[in-house]
Amino acid sequence: MTDASTTTRKQEAVYVYQAPVRLWHWVQAFAILALGVTGYLIGSPPPSLGGQASDWFLFGWIRYIHFVSAWIVIVGFLFRIYWAVIGNEQVREIFVPSFWRPSFWGGVWHEILWYLMLAKEPRKYVGHNPLAVLAMHFLYVWGIIFMIVTGLALYGEGTGMDSWQYRWFSSWVLPLLGQSQGVHTWHHLGMWVLVVFVIVHVYVAVREDIMSRQSIISSMISGWRMFKDDRPVDRD
Repeated sequence: MTDASTTTRKQEAVYVYQAPVRLWHWVQAFAILALGVTGYLIGSPPPSLGGQASDWFLFGWIRYIHFVSAWIVIVGFLFRIYWAVIGNEQVREIFVPSFWRPSFWGGVWHEILWYLMLAKEPRKYVGHNPLAVLAMHFLYVWGIIFMIVTGLALYGEGTGMDSWQYRWFSSWVLPLLGQSQGVHTWHHLGMWVLVVFVIVHVYVAVREDIMSRQSIISSMISGWRMFKDDRPVDRD
């Protein structure tokens, strides 16, 4: 009879990321990229162009791309919450980290040592490692929520006081965060937090693909996490 630990050690591949999650990931990646670029240009506008404004409509297109990308992120985030309820265990990790487990914090500490080149061996995880879960929970999940709330509050200024955006968001976010200019500043700072998060996220994914014994980038394309040795997989 084969016990569970033996079965785990012989496991070479696990189907982790379901197709809707993979699609959401890449759509969100391009939408956030568009938001970052257009958001920067909105905060630091390009020089004016000669001729009639109707001949170019440059800033109008910048705002249009920003707003469309924002709605893609909002709808995608709501879908991601829905899929966290009906999907597999791994899709819930970033929303409900295992804070109550001592093994979770042990994993966080090990990953810190691993990224600092102080741990000799990587651990293998079916989903995200504990440090990645922690970063994605606070920087991505709450970061996106903050950007959605402040973004809709600013959007509500344009749609007017009778709009649902103004009633649900602008009416309380603007006074709370220093009126329009204050919300613009916080929204801009939130963008830079997400930019730093994306840079670190890409670096870590490439680093783990090279140095760890598990696939990272290709897993978000195929859905399968490939393991390269017989060491046990950490399930926490």
